[in-house]
Parts: sequence; C-alpha cells; structure tokens
Amino acid sequence: MRILMLDIETSPNTAHIWGLRDQYISPEHLLESSYVLCWAAKWHGQREIMFASVYNTKPKFMLQKIHDLISEADAVCHYNGTRFDIPVLNKEFLLHHLAPPAPYKQIDLLKVVRKEFRFASNKLDHIAQRLGLGKKTAHEGYQLWVKCMNKDPVAWKTMEKYNKQDVVLLEKVYERLLPWIGRNHPNHSAFTGLRCCPTCGGNRLQRRGFSYTTTGQYQRYQCTGCGSWSKDTKATKERAVVTAPSKPRRPLHPFLRPSRPSLQQSSTKTHLPNTASPFNPHAILTTTQETGHPMVTIKT
Repeated sequence: MRILMLDIETSPNTAHIWGLRDQYISPEHLLESSYVLCWAAKWHGQREIMFASVYNTKPKFMLQKIHDLISEADAVCHYNGTRFDIPVLNKEFLLHHLAPPAPYKQIDLLKVVRKEFRFASNKLDHIAQRLGLGKKTAHEGYQLWVKCMNKDPVAWKTMEKYNKQDVVLLEKVYERLLPWIGRNHPNHSAFTGLRCCPTCGGNRLQRRGFSYTTTGQYQRYQCTGCGSWSKDTKATKERAVVTAPSKPRRPLHPFLRPSRPSLQQSSTKTHLPNTASPFNPHAILTTTQETGHPMVTIKT
C-alpha cells in the first residue's frame, strides 16, 4: 500500500478593511483570494521529498504534479488535511479545470491526537517536540509569506525548507501514532490479500486472548512490530441465539371463554356449564365447533 505524506502552504486573503476587530469582510472587499503557494510530499518509507511552488513553475503545472501523486496513492496522510489541505487542493483543481483525482483513503493525524490524547496543544510542532521527534523550521513569521508572495528568493529558500521539514515531522508522528490510529487506518490485508497486520502490514502477529461480541468469540492479535491490535473476521465460537419468550395472551373474561367440545359431540352448538350471563339470566353462552367463537342463546 502506497501512503503519501502531504503538506501545503497557502497565501493569506488580501482585502480592504475598515477596522481591526469584529469586522465582517464582504467578498466585494477582497483584493485577492487565498491560493496554494507550494506543497511538499513524500512516499512513506522513501527518502526523497518532492516540492513544487508557484515561484519556480506555473500554478497549473504545480497543481498537476500533486494531482498525479494523489491519484497514485492508496492513502494520503496529513495533519488537519480533512478540513484544510484536501478541500483547498480540491478548490484549486476545480478552478484550473482538473478532474477529481483517483479515490483514496485519508489519514488525518490531528483527529487521532484529539480523540486519543489530551496534550496542552494539538499543533504538529508541539506534538512532535513532546514526543522527542524534532521541531519545525524556525522563521520570521507572517512576513515570510508576504515576501514569498513578492517573489523574494531568500524567503522562498526558507519556505521550501520549512515545508519539507513539516513533511518529515508528519511521517515521524505518523509512525509513532500508528498503533493508536485503529480502524481509521486503511487495512493492509485488503491491498495485499495476505494475512498480515492490518495497520502496518507486518507479519509479526501474536495471539493475545479473545474478543467477545454479541455474535461470538474472535481470536485477538497484537502486532509486535507496531503494537496495534486486531482480530479475526470469523468467529471461533458462535454464541447461541436466545429469543425472548413471547408475551402471554390476555385471558378472556370467564363469561366469554369458550369451552372445548368433546369428540363425540355432533351438535354444532355446545352449552357452556354455569355460564349464564349476569346481564340476562335467560341468556346462555354457547360456542360453535367450526369457529370456536362464543354465541349467546336466549331462553324463551
């Protein structure tokens, strides 16, 4: 399975504004909308880091290159890419008349961090430093983006270094969080067709007890390579299906309860003993053998 590590950098929106706080900025005030400045990507497990920007190539050619890489990938790993990187790229693909890339899975590490842990900050730089994996490239801040928009060559060298370092950190954090990703990670077995760890693709699986569900008992495994847990798809022991007892029917009123006729009885009507109606002492409740429904006979 091919996993693409991806990170993009975008320009800020430029607009005329009347104030600095709590301002609604109308689209009419926009001078220039945000666009992709550059991107950096690498295949998981490979050393080469790819980079492209609007500084050294045309925007459509830059976007076509990342479009082709995404189409080759089985999964794309990013940090907050579900809400930022991927929608921004899709917007750029649409504006430049590019068709959607081939379908792929997404691995958003920010979702994993928010779901499984409670750090003081969920930013990539903070997580990487807390895990002892390094830190982002230092830069001058907002002015770096302004200089890159003005085609400053020195600023672009810093931006390229900064963008590539983000991808390096992304891959390190991905490998560290791998056993915590769980079911959000694409299944390696589905791509290889072999029995392996569904998370990392390794074959060092150890049996560790059983997993129990409402349908049965399943063999449980832990990968000694990445530390993730998995289980068989087929139950080793199926549980018996126990249905709840049916609710008893409400008994009929004693005066309406039909009697069971004897086999020798040939009459189509059967008098019920001691079943005179309290409402009419001359009425006698009877039942028919054909239907079993009670009927009333009035003495005259």
